Amino acid sequence: MTGNPFLGAMTAIAAAGIGLGVRLLAAPWMPPGYPFLTFFPVIVIVTLLLGWKQGSLCAVLCGLLAWYFFIIPLNSLAFDPGVAMALTFFIFVVATQIVLIHWLQRFVASAAREREANRKLAENRELLFSELQHRVSNNLQVVAALLSLQKRDVTDERARAALDEAANRLALIGKIGRQLHDPNGTQLGVKPFLESLCGDLLEASGRTDITCRCDVADDMILAPDSAIPIALIIAESIANALEHGFTSDRGGEIDISYGRSTRGKVMLEIRDNGRGLPQGFSLEKSQSLGLRIAQTLSRQLGGEFMLVQEDRTTARLMLPA
Repeated sequence: MTGNPFLGAMTAIAAAGIGLGVRLLAAPWMPPGYPFLTFFPVIVIVTLLLGWKQGSLCAVLCGLLAWYFFIIPLNSLAFDPGVAMALTFFIFVVATQIVLIHWLQRFVASAAREREANRKLAENRELLFSELQHRVSNNLQVVAALLSLQKRDVTDERARAALDEAANRLALIGKIGRQLHDPNGTQLGVKPFLESLCGDLLEASGRTDITCRCDVADDMILAPDSAIPIALIIAESIANALEHGFTSDRGGEIDISYGRSTRGKVMLEIRDNGRGLPQGFSLEKSQSLGLRIAQTLSRQLGGEFMLVQEDRTTARLMLPA
């Protein structure tokens, strides 16, 4: 109705009439001296619902009606000092109400516009960030492909292996980035993320005789800023198990669990039933680049990485809760 001045004016007039009717009905039970009592709520309601213009119109009508019907001399618009005092009081009160309500409505409208602007800005930032991550992931995979092509011109086997490992790691980081920042806005759960990661690693190794299972506690989440380091630690642990734990004629199982330890810390375990660690194995003395990468990443996360022989070979990452 605020967009239709005529309808708003008619509503203000009707509201003033309602205030008059209620005051007339209540007159037998009300003591003298309250001519404006039922008009104040009407003015507030009209101002809140229709705006300050309609509220002002309603206030003028209510003042005239109260003056005519309830201020002595009754049924008259006679003016004397007593009437002047009563009308001055009425004008002050309703003007204060209308001004305060108008300022409040302007503040609320301004806050709503600001919230909407912030929402759109946040959406744009999220879209731009997602697109940036998508492009970075694509570029990493391009670099990985270039390294794989460059490997063809290298004859030294150790250099070829190093290029191959670097290409695989870059491709993995790129794929993880694409999963974490899907351009369609799809949020990937922790368990599907780990299952996809494990499946990709097994597929890349060509080992169809090894199965991978993931067990994730219901309350666990994977923060985006720690997902890539954790994924790389898992990848290095699985790669180590595939290289040293399973011979070409020996299949087996790899189990990944992600939950909380009895001490309340976040615990990630990669367990395999391969041939186990060699006698006297020490993670600190290991020359494996992948395991050194896993240790470095775990320290960056504020955690601890260990590789131990229990009932199964277990790579364990302990992180702060």
